[in-house]
Amino acid sequence: MKKLPMRIGQGYDIHRFAEGRKLVLGGVEIPHRLGLLGHSDADVLSHAVADAMLGALGLPDIGHYFPPNDPACEGINSQEIIIKTRKEAERLGYRIGNVDIALIAEEPKIGPYLKQMKAVLSESLQVSPEQIGIKATTNEKIGDIGRGAGIACFAVCLLIAEAD
Repeated sequence: MKKLPMRIGQGYDIHRFAEGRKLVLGGVEIPHRLGLLGHSDADVLSHAVADAMLGALGLPDIGHYFPPNDPACEGINSQEIIIKTRKEAERLGYRIGNVDIALIAEEPKIGPYLKQMKAVLSESLQVSPEQIGIKATTNEKIGDIGRGAGIACFAVCLLIAEAD
């Protein structure tokens, strides 16, 4: 891989709601009547961030590194996915400049949890909370997300080359 001064990646993930699951967003368990369905903890926000880092590196998505059919990945805490992805970026000579996240959900309201999410993510990413932006919006009742069937998330990550 050619080492560029900066690399930008975009990540996207979506999970449907399911009964009997915990709702985890940005590494924070949020009280809600439904959780998200997935092989891991289904943390849609953290998955989008990991995919943004991998995209910035020009690597395959998290499904390649953490396959949904791998029993070792079942129930995995998505912060482990972020940490392993960050370590790969560091191994390749990059550090995180910033991460910007847009969460799309009709419910629940995540405003009360933003500070806690930033704290968890900043530890996993090894950056200050000021290097993480998290926004939440609804889908204005349009489509499956708008009808409350699940949560989607977009993330962008800037990686900066470390001096050799």
